Amino acid sequence: MTTKELTTSAVMAAFVFLATFVPKIPIPLGYAHLGDAAIFLAVIFCGRRVGILSGVIGSALADLISGFPIWIVPTILIKAAEAEIFWRLREKFLLGLIVASLAMAAGYTLTGAFLYDSLELGLASTPGLLLKAAVNIFAVIILNAALKNRLR
Repeated sequence: MTTKELTTSAVMAAFVFLATFVPKIPIPLGYAHLGDAAIFLAVIFCGRRVGILSGVIGSALADLISGFPIWIVPTILIKAAEAEIFWRLREKFLLGLIVASLAMAAGYTLTGAFLYDSLELGLASTPGLLLKAAVNIFAVIILNAALKNRLR
């Protein structure tokens, strides 16, 4: 990894952390944040390695600071998979966003079922995860359109 990639990853990890930790967008089943949109933007503008690294570090740090350290390892795996899926499908932009977001929701649903030893509890989180995914997809579409000519 080059020095440029490392420093860009650090800046983007801070961006992912802030987008995950700060905004609390009210949705019917709780709240959403924009962390996934930040990960998708990192992949779009900075590439695969920076997108994955910044996504896992920023998201894991948000779990730690939020008081949910039990979720750090699952978050690392889920966010890495989310960024990788989007990277591989980036040419089919909307499809990539949808498939990566569904993988994220499935990952957290299954992890919740495992951690809490209850499929019902895992499944109870799914509608909120899907709503959060929709908010992030909408946000990344808007932000990508606004930024693409300025940052590329």
